[in-house]
Amino acid sequence: MALLIFLFTLLLIVWHLQGLGIGLDTLTGTMFTPVNSVSLTEVLTVSATVGNTILTLIALLILCRILDHAGLWRRLALQLAVLGISQGRLLFLLCSLLGALGTIVLTNVGMALIWISPVMEILCLLRLRAKTVFAVVFTVSFITEAASLLFPVSNPVNLLAVNYSDISGFRYILVMTPVTFVAIATSLASFWFYFHRDIRCTYKLTHLPLPHQAIRDPLVCRWGMVILASLPLAYWIAQDHTLPTWIVAAIAALILLGLAGRWFYPNTTPIISVGNVWQEIPWRLIGFSLLMYGVVLGLGQIGMSHVITHQLEALSSWGLTLTAIGTGFLATGLSNLFQNLPTVLLNAVAISDTTTDPAIREVMEYANVIGCTLGAKITPLGSLSTLIWFQVLARQGLRLHWLYSIRLSLILTLPILFLSLLSLALWLPWLIV
Repeated sequence: MALLIFLFTLLLIVWHLQGLGIGLDTLTGTMFTPVNSVSLTEVLTVSATVGNTILTLIALLILCRILDHAGLWRRLALQLAVLGISQGRLLFLLCSLLGALGTIVLTNVGMALIWISPVMEILCLLRLRAKTVFAVVFTVSFITEAASLLFPVSNPVNLLAVNYSDISGFRYILVMTPVTFVAIATSLASFWFYFHRDIRCTYKLTHLPLPHQAIRDPLVCRWGMVILASLPLAYWIAQDHTLPTWIVAAIAALILLGLAGRWFYPNTTPIISVGNVWQEIPWRLIGFSLLMYGVVLGLGQIGMSHVITHQLEALSSWGLTLTAIGTGFLATGLSNLFQNLPTVLLNAVAISDTTTDPAIREVMEYANVIGCTLGAKITPLGSLSTLIWFQVLARQGLRLHWLYSIRLSLILTLPILFLSLLSLALWLPWLIV
């Protein structure tokens, strides 16, 4: 009954995704999940687990939005157009790599919120074809997901898995660094091959303003770059002192809020409206993700986590390589049904309940993250960043049909996912002592 109610809720979400009913529909499914299956203790436990992730995400989204209002991202997009020396393929590469670099610090969700819009704006000002614009923004969207595997804070999925499984940040980075480079390299190669006709073009800079003209608040931009460069070191120090990452992200966001609102200069009129920044955070989609935890938690408590545990234990008898690939594809399927944030937590619980060899369990933990990150791009409901990406495209006047997006994602995602999981299986044994 709970599963049927969830599927009905999912249909309502799909139907009303562009309307105001997305949170209410999910809440309806949560309330009708059998009440006895989820205790108050379990809800509080999940809340404590996801609290650090959600607060970190909100703080980084505020930081991203302030820098967006200050004109930093538009300036960077204009600079890339200049560096592209009028070659569409070089611009394609530069936009993707800058998106990957920003994701490492600001999460894939943050880059989906603030990087796609200026890129689309600049591509339209360059008067490139619609197919070229789509090729670039679709590739940028996927490259940011691939790059988000690198650090625990680069993706809410990573942070949830690391917090629940108590994985050290150093160990995570050590394991995922080569996997991330494989994911980025294979993504670029795949998308370059698929879109090579669309990106083989030239452009003129005559219709573009100068990059420095995009800056609205030089003070915020200057200090924003300092803060972005300092965040990785701050995260590292916080981990050494066992401080949650949301404290670091919140301090950075508060400093930038103070600069944007000119709190340190009482007689100065702020250039950026702090109220507008707050309103532009995708609260409805964040609420959707939070409410999905309730739905998935209910399904897990009525036996779904035990089913996943049983499947994972069956996979473990196939050896480390097939276990990594099987776990990743299992996480992919569940992410596109339940969304990746609650799925990675549900799978982490199931993995912790397995009675397999520690090395096999560790490869399951990392394969779970890879599947819930790369594999969640197949359907629009698979990840929060994809939902935001669709929302940004709609605001820019580009409405992408879901079926076309799913078909294209299936073609391009599955080989990249397979190679990334294979690289994990080949690399991890070298780190096991």
